[in-house]
Amino acid sequence: MSSSSRPPREALEALFAGANADPLRRALWLDALEQRLRPHLPPAIAAHARLANVDGGRLVFLVDSPVWRARLRLASPELLDAARSVGLDCDAVVVKATTKPLQADPPAPRMPRPMSAATRQALDAALASLEGAAPEPKKKKGT
Repeated sequence: MSSSSRPPREALEALFAGANADPLRRALWLDALEQRLRPHLPPAIAAHARLANVDGGRLVFLVDSPVWRARLRLASPELLDAARSVGLDCDAVVVKATTKPLQADPPAPRMPRPMSAATRQALDAALASLEGAAPEPKKKKGT
């Protein structure tokens, strides 16, 4: 990650100070835990499941279909072993199905609008003034 894409250190320190710190730290911890448990998910399930919470001794996962709910329950012994290997005292896996996708779809690319003739002329004039030359008149089609 480049330094220009990182938030300034002061902003991070302010973010993690005060009343907002606990939920943010928990969210970061859950994300890190999910990254450690993800390799222990069966490959077919990994794209359809996400660790949502750790509630006491229960790992709570979200899946995007009831089919994946049943399959994840079958994989719960391996997940519990993996959770114990990273220091969690877990004894159950809870799987909840959601109707919404777990990952938001990226926005569709916007198609550029065609440029009007007046806009094109203004752009040509602006570019020509930057270059120090007069704009060349456009020839009409068919002449």
